Amino acid sequence: MKKPDPHTDYVRSSPCFFRLIRQAMAVVCLLVVALAALLPAPLLEPADLATVPNPSRAAWFLVWTQEVVSYSKQAVYGLLLLGLLFAVLPWLPRTRPARQARWLPADQRWVNALTLLTFGMIVTLTFVALYLRGENWVFGWFF
Repeated sequence: MKKPDPHTDYVRSSPCFFRLIRQAMAVVCLLVVALAALLPAPLLEPADLATVPNPSRAAWFLVWTQEVVSYSKQAVYGLLLLGLLFAVLPWLPRTRPARQARWLPADQRWVNALTLLTFGMIVTLTFVALYLRGENWVFGWFF
């Protein structure tokens, strides 16, 4: 039986493909710069100890960690453990290298599940912290 050639599963690239990527990157960069120039950043006023906002929230991309720690201060260890797990994931013994570049391959099922579950939890916790927490970090509907 003939051994399959591993190089036949790859998509060939050409200069046209890379020109397309470069043009798309240029358009996205120009769009981001234009939006940054036109729209103000969602920052609070300079800090003043006389008028501390209630609740005082972290930046929107870190507010999910503030939500986790609001349940228990020991929950930060779970966040650190999850970060460490993602950092060492390529070197875990049961992790095999992917044979093809595919979305959600079957041989990486538990890695896919862990990643999607973590992403869903981060999005949910961010939503809860931004929209369902009021004064003194009380839980409720504050739209």
